[in-house]
Amino acid sequence: MKFCPQHKYIFIEVISFLYILLFVYAAISKLLDFENFQVQLGQSPLVSSFAGIVSWVVPIIELLIAGLLLFSSTRFLALWAAFSLMTIFTAYIFIILNYSPFVPCSCGGILEKMGWQEHFIFNFVFMILAAAGILILAGMVPKVHLISKPAALASAFSVTTLFSIGLVALLFILSEDIIHHRNNFVRRFPKHPTTGKKTILLPHAAYYIAGYDKGQIYLGNRAEPLAVTIFDTRLVEKKTTHINLPKYNFPYTVPRLAIKTPYFYFSDGSVPCVLIGDTINWKAELMMYGKAYFSILKPIDNKKAVIRAIDSKTKNNTLGLFTFNNNTALKLNGGLLQKQVDGVFDTDGSLLYNSQLDKIIYTYAYRNEFLIIDSKIGSHTSGHTIDTTSQAQVSVASIKSKNIKTLARQPKLVNKLTASFGNYLFVNAALIGKYEPEIMWKQASIIDVYNLKENTYAFSFYVYNIEGRTMDEFVVLNDRIVSLNGRHLTIEKLKTNYYKPFYPSR
Repeated sequence: MKFCPQHKYIFIEVISFLYILLFVYAAISKLLDFENFQVQLGQSPLVSSFAGIVSWVVPIIELLIAGLLLFSSTRFLALWAAFSLMTIFTAYIFIILNYSPFVPCSCGGILEKMGWQEHFIFNFVFMILAAAGILILAGMVPKVHLISKPAALASAFSVTTLFSIGLVALLFILSEDIIHHRNNFVRRFPKHPTTGKKTILLPHAAYYIAGYDKGQIYLGNRAEPLAVTIFDTRLVEKKTTHINLPKYNFPYTVPRLAIKTPYFYFSDGSVPCVLIGDTINWKAELMMYGKAYFSILKPIDNKKAVIRAIDSKTKNNTLGLFTFNNNTALKLNGGLLQKQVDGVFDTDGSLLYNSQLDKIIYTYAYRNEFLIIDSKIGSHTSGHTIDTTSQAQVSVASIKSKNIKTLARQPKLVNKLTASFGNYLFVNAALIGKYEPEIMWKQASIIDVYNLKENTYAFSFYVYNIEGRTMDEFVVLNDRIVSLNGRHLTIEKLKTNYYKPFYPSR
């Protein structure tokens, strides 16, 4: 069936009108809600690293093509551009659905009314319309023109299609590399990464997480330091026991319980003292008294614990290793924590022991760095969080009358809380990244996940506030996240398509 020239002209006009309507609507929608559009691109697994430039280029190109379609003299070129752009959009969705590590939430505009599958079909139909328009216009040009020849036209379609698909694939590969290895402060939030959330209400807000093992969560109690509350990981079974301490008249000020099953530590760095017992009879024995003051203690086993203390010579923070035998030994390594300002406030941070990797992990609070240290506090490697604060923004003032130093102003906090299990480090971040909705920072705590084995950023997820309160602390028990928000104890499970649980090699 052959169309007369008038029918061909009408068909071209209809195709042009549909494309103008589509591109003008899409571009104006993006520009009117530009901030949200950037956020959507920032969460895309394909172009998140290029969200800034893509958010401007796409609507500008859409408007430019729509303008070129208005004029018959530029319509042929505009249809080629439209075909290429729709091929890019179609390839984008195809890769999202088939090769992306996760499928993001649908965007605004047309996508808000369609699923990804429906939008893929929608884009493909518009690709066919553009191709049909190109074929009709090519058939209307004189035979002497190269583009009128079938072989040349087929080559042009092939090159345009391959270029468009290749561009999307290249952006995907580059974006993945940047996100995981050279992140420019763009977080990746997979859709619904956790499941099975359960929360219980505790009697008061004096509890803290003292430790965990395969099936139990141990809570200490600031109001009753010798009490231990034990929950199963379903938060169904609960029991309470008490620690039996030797009768020493120590002036406890900040006693802290730490469980490293089958042992427990009861310590106070201001006394200083360390008592160790087992979780069968909960009877403690004094292992250290008066040897060294410390601000943090993390058990490694019943014979060793890592501490953070003040070096008596340099007056800087340092890490040390207690070895508890007949004669308790302390080994300090002053070369681990790197001074930038004063050596105390600027090196503040969180201390962890990862028993699966047999590594000590220290994460600075005011800079984008963490240390992975062997359990003998000798050699170490360093990694970086995805924010850009490499220099601690700490200002220190001296009070000469009292011979003390204090913070002159509140420093810029980078990393709040940390937890580690298996190959991963979990960091409760304090700084908002690029293309993130500010409202979420009022509704949840943001956890960034890093792969310690590969030294890469993995993904981020939200731990939502409860009654307007952010979480006070959290731990990770393989694929379970346990958090405390005041009186609320919560446990939820990480989905394994985003996170690989740790299983010991046999």
